[in-house]
Amino acid sequence: MAVTHAASSLGDGIRVALSDAFGDEITVGEPRQLTGGASRQIWAIDVRGVDGQSQEVVLRRDPPGHGDADRMRAEVACLRAASAVGVPVPTVLASGDTAPGIDAPYLVMDMIVGESIPRKLQRDSEFDEVRTNLAGAMGYVLGQIHRADTGTLGMLDAGDPLDAIEAVYRDLEQPRPAVEVGLRWLRENRPARRPNALVHGDFRLGNVLVGGGGIRGVLDWELAHLGDPIEDLGWLCVRAWRFGAEPPVAGIGTREQLLDGYERAAGIRPSEAELHWWEAYGTLRWLVLSQFQSQRHLSGAENSIELAAIGRRVCESEYDLLLILGLLDNIESLPDDTAPSVHDRPSMSEILELVTGTLRDDIAPVLDGAHERERYLLRICVNLLGIAGRELSAGDRTGEVTELLAALDCTSEADLADRISTGAVSYADTSVRQLISTAVLARLRVANPRHVLRPSQT
Repeated sequence: MAVTHAASSLGDGIRVALSDAFGDEITVGEPRQLTGGASRQIWAIDVRGVDGQSQEVVLRRDPPGHGDADRMRAEVACLRAASAVGVPVPTVLASGDTAPGIDAPYLVMDMIVGESIPRKLQRDSEFDEVRTNLAGAMGYVLGQIHRADTGTLGMLDAGDPLDAIEAVYRDLEQPRPAVEVGLRWLRENRPARRPNALVHGDFRLGNVLVGGGGIRGVLDWELAHLGDPIEDLGWLCVRAWRFGAEPPVAGIGTREQLLDGYERAAGIRPSEAELHWWEAYGTLRWLVLSQFQSQRHLSGAENSIELAAIGRRVCESEYDLLLILGLLDNIESLPDDTAPSVHDRPSMSEILELVTGTLRDDIAPVLDGAHERERYLLRICVNLLGIAGRELSAGDRTGEVTELLAALDCTSEADLADRISTGAVSYADTSVRQLISTAVLARLRVANPRHVLRPSQT
């Protein structure tokens, strides 16, 4: 559908923005909003020139009225710096602080076709061949990114990432023993910092596009900054980004493959201890960011079932952090001593299980592709109902945790967190480890029991 120059519309704004790249005599199709993009809108548009040739382009823009022009300009600079050293990234066709109809900071880039859904990349047979080399390929691309010239990237933040994530955590005013343990361990075991490089900040499956020949594009540069390059490698190894699969690098490969690929491109190879530190940092970072996201709902700032559900997943990162630091006690499974009920069956937990199964097995499969968002929300509802049912079945374990707290002369987990922070108690103390492990595992066995590793996996 062609649009006129005077039309106040998104399509018109895109046409004007692309005039330098394609010439004034172009027409654009109806913009189509794509899924994805946590903080920015993503639109696909067909552009046709006077020669009749068409090209699909992508618009990324801030939500109108909530723009950050400096951040968008920085993302454009990162894309161009990365492209200059051979990183597969979309070509920036146009960008600006605003344009008529776009009404927000934006960038327009060419469309790269590829798969980004983690579970497909991990499991689908069409990616069997590329998957064997994907961990190494991801390492190689990270090595390319870290060789980028930072001379044009002075606008990027270069602060200490550990200081930054601790500041986010302190602002939440929600002390957690596991976080305090992680902060103290990271401070005490920090490796020498490498010279600053361009750090992508969120390099993982979901933010790379993969095709039959390997990695076709690296997306979502909005968290890019200047810092220690090994941060990106550690982030890629965080267990949350394995999406349920076992291999330690994105659920598709080994750390050796990752480092081999990285060394080929960057000419350096971090030690196991260095990579381990940054993986622990990444795990702590995701823990705090999960707290932050859930608080957006719990504080009333944003009503969202997605953000609310994240609150019950914080314990997954607590578990992962204790595990990677070697501080997780193997607590026996808690007994099921649910008190008998005066009510007839089905019990409350059985009712929730029945409803969950019906939604998952009978309703979800009949929703077609036109209801992708609804299917996604339905999965969240199913997960939350499962949590509610498991909590009813497990009973309240607060008493056990309270007894362990009392033995340490603590009134709450927040009190224990404060004492770890000040050094009044040591996280290496056996009773402290037992208490933290007991509380985290009690939460996790309700929130997501499948996240608990079997002995053969640890």
